[in-house]
Amino acid sequence: MEIIRLGHSTLLVETVGTRVLLDPGGFTDGWEEAEGLDAVVVTHRHADHFDVSRIPALLQRNPGVRVLLEPETHREVGLAQAEPFAAGQVETIGGLILEAVGGEHAVIHRDIPRVGNIGVVLAAEGEPRLFHPGDSLSEVPPGIDLMAVPAYGPWAALRETVDWARAVGAPTSFFIHDGLLNDRGRRVIRDRITDMVDTDLRPWTQHVLRY
Repeated sequence: MEIIRLGHSTLLVETVGTRVLLDPGGFTDGWEEAEGLDAVVVTHRHADHFDVSRIPALLQRNPGVRVLLEPETHREVGLAQAEPFAAGQVETIGGLILEAVGGEHAVIHRDIPRVGNIGVVLAAEGEPRLFHPGDSLSEVPPGIDLMAVPAYGPWAALRETVDWARAVGAPTSFFIHDGLLNDRGRRVIRDRITDMVDTDLRPWTQHVLRY
């Protein structure tokens, strides 16, 4: 499995001959130039995870790609090529199995309505199980080998992130959702998680991860 961290929460995952783009959002440059994609998966509708204005350019480069959107996002966008991808749903693309978990975005504030959110588990025979939670720390799927750890957001405190990462228990991890941090902030969060969670947290400067 190869994981390319394109920025913030956007990942390009290639495994068993299948290429999947996760959360092509507005905080990340260049993802619309990706080619050879088999699927695009969006965890929720917030602009830092899904920049709908750039999707047509991506689809033009990837005719026939499957576009799996969290159900609220699917209803709101009305993209003809897209399919809803709801919690509990499992899709097989090539040799890769994608499972949606969860259902709701983490609470930002009681006065801000919650939106739908799915976490995504990616698995294939002989490959590590990868978990991208989107913007929620409520789900703890079993048997995760690689976890994408949200470094910072207005919806999560460090204490919650630490408890969630401990519960998931993946031996290897890397940051996502770090687009609001400078390097000083990344170091602070990394030091805390490294001290408090039994996981090999890869450096944020390592943009290509191979397992």
